[in-house]
Amino acid sequence: MDLDDIAARLGVPVEEVDRVHGLAADWPSVPLPAKAQVPAILDRLAVRPDDAAEIMAGWPDPDSPLWTAELRWLLDRSIALVCADLGGHGWLSPGPELPRERGLAWRHLYVYAYLALVDVVTGYHRDHGIADAVSWVTLADLGRNLAIDRRMRGEGWPVMQSWLTLHARGGLYQLGRLQYQRGGAAIGLHIPETGPMTPEAVEASLDQARVFFPRHFPEERYTTFSCGSWLLDPQLLEYLPEDSNIVRFQRRFELEPYEEPEGLDADVEVLRFVFRTLSTPLDQLPRRTMLERAAVDHLKAGRHWRWHRGHFPI
Repeated sequence: MDLDDIAARLGVPVEEVDRVHGLAADWPSVPLPAKAQVPAILDRLAVRPDDAAEIMAGWPDPDSPLWTAELRWLLDRSIALVCADLGGHGWLSPGPELPRERGLAWRHLYVYAYLALVDVVTGYHRDHGIADAVSWVTLADLGRNLAIDRRMRGEGWPVMQSWLTLHARGGLYQLGRLQYQRGGAAIGLHIPETGPMTPEAVEASLDQARVFFPRHFPEERYTTFSCGSWLLDPQLLEYLPEDSNIVRFQRRFELEPYEEPEGLDADVEVLRFVFRTLSTPLDQLPRRTMLERAAVDHLKAGRHWRWHRGHFPI
């Protein structure tokens, strides 16, 4: 099969197939875990039973009729693509967005790639002296994101499949309440959906990070924590009280001059993270919390949210 044929069979632009082929190059792939071991691995990755059942039903057995030659090619090359950038910490798409309605193999192809990479990245963690507890709580973001995607009826996964390559390459770690992304002179902060973001929980997490990175990546020198998010939009101060967790988190940061982010719509990001939907009309969105009411009222007034970046010293 040539690349044009693969792209045609997958129903994706040939440029996407070329990109995968180029980034994977001749890098070797790695095998998936033995099927008998997978239920226990999925449990450690916090994958819900409904998602786990689909993953097992679509498993790429050698004789599975679900797995065509082009799907097997993409799975192999996607794994190799991520392996080739082990230790990387930039945004990386593992492959083209697939028409997931075509079946379980199409829907979960990048989940199978992630599962193949679990041994690779945990080995990378061990080489850096990182505890198993940190490894597994970090990698368990797979289950959280599959559950969010199910809640969003498939609207979330195209973003999440790229997001999860950070975990699979050792570029991101969860330490208490926050997640931390390596890179440059700043450690990037991310906020998983894991409960209240109290100042105490945030400070405890930051204290862990201040110890974690010098210990496990002593060759890297970080001077600041940074974050890019709609949560740093000063317009939130118009709606939320001074003692709210979001406002207190926002006040930690010195904001950088605002620039319109290329390829990112803050209104969409607010809908994605506050309501976990991109298709529900504004009039039908819930208004249970101050944040939900703020998000809706702001957009209904014809205003727009902004994605801001800020930082503060480590």
